[in-house]
Amino acid sequence: MTSRRGFIKAGGLALFGIGIGGIPTFLSEAVAGIREPGLFQRRKILVCIFQRGAMDGLMAVTPFNDEYLKAARPTLFMSPVKAANKKPLIDLDGNFGLHPSMAAFEQVFREKRMAIVHGIGSPNTTRSHFDAQDYMESGTPFKKGTSSGWLNRAVGLLGHEAATPFQAVSLTSSLPRSFYGDNPSLAISNLQDFNIQMRGNQASANMAAKNFEDLYDQTSSELLKNTGKESFEAIKMLQKTDTKNYKPANGAVYPVSSLGNSLKQIAQLIKMNVGLEVAFAESGGWDTHFNQGTDTGIFARNVNDLSESIMAFWTDMGTLQDDVTVMTMTEFGRTVKQNGTGGTDHGRASCNFILGNDVKGGLVHGKVAPLAVENLEDGRDLAVTTDFRSVFSEVAAKHLKVNDNAQLFPDWNGSTIGVMKS
Repeated sequence: MTSRRGFIKAGGLALFGIGIGGIPTFLSEAVAGIREPGLFQRRKILVCIFQRGAMDGLMAVTPFNDEYLKAARPTLFMSPVKAANKKPLIDLDGNFGLHPSMAAFEQVFREKRMAIVHGIGSPNTTRSHFDAQDYMESGTPFKKGTSSGWLNRAVGLLGHEAATPFQAVSLTSSLPRSFYGDNPSLAISNLQDFNIQMRGNQASANMAAKNFEDLYDQTSSELLKNTGKESFEAIKMLQKTDTKNYKPANGAVYPVSSLGNSLKQIAQLIKMNVGLEVAFAESGGWDTHFNQGTDTGIFARNVNDLSESIMAFWTDMGTLQDDVTVMTMTEFGRTVKQNGTGGTDHGRASCNFILGNDVKGGLVHGKVAPLAVENLEDGRDLAVTTDFRSVFSEVAAKHLKVNDNAQLFPDWNGSTIGVMKS
């Protein structure tokens, strides 16, 4: 059994991680016969990070003047005022404080290159992780059966044909719901293990192939023939790069974590110029029902990894920063009131982070009303005051130039909130 699969959804290739050094002879010879590909046209790149498990937005970015929140969280409430043996919140604007373990974000926020949206969430009130993630990734919060994901639709609306199978890549073990659909997309968990294997018995039928043209002409798979040349050329580009010994630029140091590794590999793909335009990564462990902690503990470790990973990636991008926007998302937030085990339960709204030079940064966008019971959803949760589609659509429009909201987010006709520069 393979440890990792990837799919080119419209191309009919299955990609398996069996080790770059283990390419069958016929494929090595075939790939060696490909013409040297030219550089792909440099385009804007959107990197999306899904925080699975539902991040507590009220702890990540705390409305620290709210007395209701302070009363609701007797052991979890944090303040920008330094207390004995505890790190204080980072005061962003006199109203909101950034968790101290996210200190890596402070500089880009002050430089107005990071925006925060608070009170963001889905109009669907489900508190099921599975359903809420499905609705957010499909972009249709009231339709369970939508076959495509919003990022896959975005790829289809980019306005140009993909010259590479690496246009949309998820650094995950399987294709995320966001990438489901008819447009080409890949799931790759580890570039070091990237290899190809054709479906069925096509490999044995082509053992005598001497070059790519022989392999291409002899294959009986129409699906392979539709995207074969581009696929092999992109694979050749990967093979020419020593991904294992990659050295990040500008002194960037990635955390030794799943997210850190994913973003490091996304950085490699961007620098290799294989035509990447939409990238996806995941961060897990946000379901903090018990022992959530404050300046230490589970939550602190998670937000530290998130912020350090993103900032390592951003530093690594260097002169490419103008081309890249990073956006986080999470299925819902946590309850305003802490529970009896030192944690928080499934809630409604949370917050997200958007990093880029085309972002209207240095601001906490959105609306967070005083957390009195009468202002809470169901008397317990931070209310959703910004539909996630308002933010996702604006980022897609301003950064990727995808402006067809009727296709990108069917059944939604809301307005954007001004999180991106005009």
